[in-house]
Amino acid sequence: MILQNSPSARRKVSFFIPVNRVLLPFERKHKRMAYKHLRHFIDTLEKAGELVRISTYVNPHLEIAEITDRMSKSPDGGKALLFENTGYDFPVLINSMGSYRRMCMALGVQELDDVAKEIEALFKMLSKPKESILDKLAMLPKLGQFASWMPKVVSGRGGCQEVVMQSPDLGKLPVMTCWPQDGGPFITLPVIHTKDPNTGARNVGMYRMQVFEKDMTGMHWHKHKVSAKHFSEYKKLNKRMPVAVILGGDPVYTYSATAPLPENVDEYMLAGFLRKKKVELVKCISQPELEVPADADFVIEGYVDPGEDLIWEGPFGDHTGYYSLADWYPRFHVTAITHREDAVYPSTIVGIPPQEDAWIGKATERIFLAPIKMTLVPEIVDMEMPVEGVFHNLVIAQIQKDYPGQAQKVMNAMWGAGQMMFNKILAVTDTGTRINDYKALAQYVFAELNPATDIYFSQGPMDVLDHSCSKMGFGGKMCIDGTRKYEEETDSRFDHDAFTPDVQVAALRAAFPEIRDINVSLLQQEIPCIIAAVEKNRRNHLRELHPQLCTQPGMEGIKMILYVEHTVDAQDLPSALWRFCNNLDPKRDHILTERPSSRNSQLVTACMGLDGTLKTKAFDDFHRDWPNIIVADDITIKAIDEKWNQLNLGPFLASPSLKYKQQIYGEGAVVSF
Repeated sequence: MILQNSPSARRKVSFFIPVNRVLLPFERKHKRMAYKHLRHFIDTLEKAGELVRISTYVNPHLEIAEITDRMSKSPDGGKALLFENTGYDFPVLINSMGSYRRMCMALGVQELDDVAKEIEALFKMLSKPKESILDKLAMLPKLGQFASWMPKVVSGRGGCQEVVMQSPDLGKLPVMTCWPQDGGPFITLPVIHTKDPNTGARNVGMYRMQVFEKDMTGMHWHKHKVSAKHFSEYKKLNKRMPVAVILGGDPVYTYSATAPLPENVDEYMLAGFLRKKKVELVKCISQPELEVPADADFVIEGYVDPGEDLIWEGPFGDHTGYYSLADWYPRFHVTAITHREDAVYPSTIVGIPPQEDAWIGKATERIFLAPIKMTLVPEIVDMEMPVEGVFHNLVIAQIQKDYPGQAQKVMNAMWGAGQMMFNKILAVTDTGTRINDYKALAQYVFAELNPATDIYFSQGPMDVLDHSCSKMGFGGKMCIDGTRKYEEETDSRFDHDAFTPDVQVAALRAAFPEIRDINVSLLQQEIPCIIAAVEKNRRNHLRELHPQLCTQPGMEGIKMILYVEHTVDAQDLPSALWRFCNNLDPKRDHILTERPSSRNSQLVTACMGLDGTLKTKAFDDFHRDWPNIIVADDITIKAIDEKWNQLNLGPFLASPSLKYKQQIYGEGAVVSF
């Protein structure tokens, strides 16, 4: 669990100490609005003091990413950045949604919870029995609102087609190379349009695009994604698949492309609902089967040929904070590029959290709480996705508990719900604590927890970016039931009375020299969990170490030990938890130890060990490549250090990569020893 308090008013991402905020005059009068184009959003950010223009030349190859990494990890996500001098004809906008306030501005709301409340009200209205003609008439205005949100195809060309490149050339766009081991430059904010060839149903998604040639990229859609299903249908038909990619326009388009919508819900209906104005679409020039928003900044049109050989795409510094390694993906051939006359190229970087995507994820957490509650888990009260869990790895659900086994019912429902199927660690609590006070939450969960009976393991689909799984896209899951227990949920074999651990750090390190560091700070906060940084040196090392450690003096009462790699700073709790969550396959990597209670020999106590260390073939029988974490190279760090005073970004910010340099193995995207 994460210990920094997360303020209820602003849902602060937990890598930083929360700061109480006062609404500025701009926010108090801010109303939901549809942005006319990306420049309109930029002007709005600038008027609100949320944007910095950088006129000094900055290279899109690594330098923009390094500056953005420093900014996005500063308190409250820093500022949006507009790089006006990139060596290309188009400026680059980045970190535009990289704070709570800017995320709200992008969606046109004062609080992200406002959207969830509106969705919940709509659900209740539609499900309410209509007993009289007056009830039915009262619905008509709302039904009219639904119609006003539906996307509409308009005739003629849109602003996105003001300029048509005579010879489409991706080399004319300031496509960024973000990290030193990336396979090349990547388009990182593409809104990708495809259609089902049988039904004509549109899908709008976001998948990175590595640029290989002036008119060819990779198309990194995972097998679970709707566009990949469309691709499979075109393959059956032996037909080319038309694809259109937009960049820019109303920021709501970018958000909607990331939203976990059901397959039969048009992303532009969600966009229309969020902006309270329908999205106007125009037909593509070279791929007229597809339509795109008329107010986009760029449109990249083309096709994917299912009969063509795949291309080796990647590596790529991904949102997990690790490189996603190279693999085979379809080729996308560009047939046309159009853009606005005043086009701005939008981009983002992902990497070690927090980055801009943390705030996009926070919006999804808040917005989609209402649909989960209204359709799948009626007992859910609240939900949190701490940034250390990089979305799928760690989810906390708070429920109204009324009967035994209810946490397990919620577990099964959530693991079967859309993209929640990728969740690795689910912690379920009840209304006995505040979910956004992480310290109080951890105290409550551990007080209620019996490690032997209240932690459940399963396996199923996982994000293909999860490198800890023994098989790509398939791995273990864990649910921690931190709710108050009914009598039916308790086991009489265990001593449930509280223990006060007295861990002797120096003695443990002397007895076990492979333990490089132990974090016992949680014990001082009445949380019976420790973090141990261990250097493994043999097969089944932790399976042998954990039972021995649990029997040492002062260890009785410890309920959980989180093991991390010896290079990790165990005292840096957020970073250690980020590394732990990424490297754990719970079903494979858990070690439960029971020992007789010192107070009653007829009873036992239990401690759960969880192995969040790097896995190898030699020590763990792990047969996949293990990726390195993402850090900037020394040359780029030095270049930005020297350029900082010219950037108009205020006091010097050191490179976040310096903190993690000692944790990488070798220089490549793949760990080497």
